[in-house]
Amino acid sequence: MTTLAVHGLTKAFGGVVAVRDATVELREGAVNGLIGPNGSGKTTLFNLVTGMIRPDAGRVTIGGRDVTGWAPHRIAGAGLGRTFQLCRVFGRLTVLENMLVAVRRTRLRELAGGLGNRADLDRARGWLARVGLEHLETAEARDLSYGQQKLLELAAVLMADPALVLLDEPAGGVNPALIERIAALVRDLNAEGRTFLVVEHNMDLVMGLCDHVVVFDRGSPIAAGTPAEVQADGRVLEAYLGV
Repeated sequence: MTTLAVHGLTKAFGGVVAVRDATVELREGAVNGLIGPNGSGKTTLFNLVTGMIRPDAGRVTIGGRDVTGWAPHRIAGAGLGRTFQLCRVFGRLTVLENMLVAVRRTRLRELAGGLGNRADLDRARGWLARVGLEHLETAEARDLSYGQQKLLELAAVLMADPALVLLDEPAGGVNPALIERIAALVRDLNAEGRTFLVVEHNMDLVMGLCDHVVVFDRGSPIAAGTPAEVQADGRVLEAYLGV
């Protein structure tokens, strides 16, 4: 299993400190939530953890191994997958092709020639069935609804079989029916052994889905606990409501 922790993580952009001396450890085997007001540093933390940007100070560990400063592909190889706040799919590729380029064994020129690893094809179709997109495998990704594109992005991440999945605002721009489908999928995948970290502004989703919630404000964690505990925490109320 993969345990993610950050220790004293700090990142500034010019004179703005986006993440400040943050120390956080995820609950293994749980659906963890990361919440906080806009600009509190949540997405920056995601980008630090996944190697998209380098920290100014502090460490990131996965399974006790220091991965600070590793390239994103190395961190992915250590068992971590992520989706993005703004969905990233290859719009002119088909749904199935998007799944296949998610695994490094299948290259774009092989797709153009109609080739592909049979095991990867079978696995891709299996994940498409899990997210309810199997009937769209020949459609171009740009023709899917935004919610369907988010499901495709998640299915492509799962092609690498990550033990830990980071979801950046999975409910953003998605209709309620698809939000529930995403939530049900996360619950099922968690029951199968995957750990999740979810950044989300939809508090109903966070409180109904997550086992453990970390609250950020001004670049640092200010509270952590069960959904009920953080909802009752005065520091959280002050950060969100100014009370």
